[in-house]
Amino acid sequence: MKRLEGGVCAVSGVRAAGVREGKYGLTIIAASGHAAGLFTTNKIRAAPLELTSKNLVASGGWLDGIIANSGCANAYTGPIGYEDAQTMARYLANFLGTDESKIAVASTGVIGRHMDMELIARLFDRAKIRLRYNHNASEEAAKAIMTTDTRVKEVAVEYNGVRVGGIVKGAGMIEPNLATMLCFLYTDAELTPSSLQDYLIEAARDSFNMLTVDGDTSTNDILLLTATGNKKCKDDDFCHALKYVCIELARMMAQDGEGATKYFETIVSGAKNEEDARVAAKAVARSNLVKTAIYGSDPNWGRIVAAVGRSGAEVDPQSISLILEGSGERIVLIDGGKVIEGMLDQAQKIMKGNKIMILVDLSLGNAEARSFGCDLTTKYVDINAKYTT
Repeated sequence: MKRLEGGVCAVSGVRAAGVREGKYGLTIIAASGHAAGLFTTNKIRAAPLELTSKNLVASGGWLDGIIANSGCANAYTGPIGYEDAQTMARYLANFLGTDESKIAVASTGVIGRHMDMELIARLFDRAKIRLRYNHNASEEAAKAIMTTDTRVKEVAVEYNGVRVGGIVKGAGMIEPNLATMLCFLYTDAELTPSSLQDYLIEAARDSFNMLTVDGDTSTNDILLLTATGNKKCKDDDFCHALKYVCIELARMMAQDGEGATKYFETIVSGAKNEEDARVAAKAVARSNLVKTAIYGSDPNWGRIVAAVGRSGAEVDPQSISLILEGSGERIVLIDGGKVIEGMLDQAQKIMKGNKIMILVDLSLGNAEARSFGCDLTTKYVDINAKYTT
């Protein structure tokens, strides 16, 4: 796996641009190919998602471009919101000389407010003349859709000749399934829309759907994958590259969780089946008690065991093993149901680090799953306690 510079623009044929005006931004990406998408599981779904999902059906799974804005979610905005999303699609379609059904629209920001379409038009006029292939364009596009994010999140790789690149925004209101995010992925692989959809579901399952910051599922989650079809490749090679990119982007979101100071992964192994492994791993990442213990460097391993026990997974208390890794240390806290005494000082040293691995072995089978999370801090409360204008 070779890491590349350039995010989405590391994939040949992909142009991007992004502009900001205060806290409002607009991103456009242009590249043509078969496409697939996944959307929030929240039953309150933003207007751009309704439009984009319909467009993917109408176009037969084809996209020529994406237009996305930050600062206003265009969610719970009724017919006016849907018309505004259509207007955004029309702007890009007219500029690219294509049909509106081949354009995806995405938004992120405050829920329940109508779009400032004069601002959107102004931002689009600035963005369209910046649309370009160079590597800086991808970073610019990623920056334009940031809200409470503190860093750009982009990844590109090449594996056995096939390239996959992606950008994502997301820092808060993050919980499976999909996490709160706008994520745009591109590949030069030659694949059908149906294959893309299957592979996208599989990749999201082990990455974005195993990520949580605060337990809230957004109205605006969108994950799009476009294949420009320039390269013939083995499906296994493409899937490997796609999963790698998605997992790396999920990690970046967890590391940039709102107010976060620490990042942790939970690997549950020895589960009776995969579903048990997944729910147990997610329960640990989701637990506010675990998250606050990590924030306070509290070696309270009982919170981890309690989260696994209430997850719904089959658990035998006499079979569990628990290991912590971090800061160059690896310690066993529980071994086959037996608590190892005298380890709390070493455990606290690990908890003081900014990256912590929690390894739980249920010893009931061979299934394994991994979740991605971050600590819960007072800064998270400060960020989300403010009325946003």
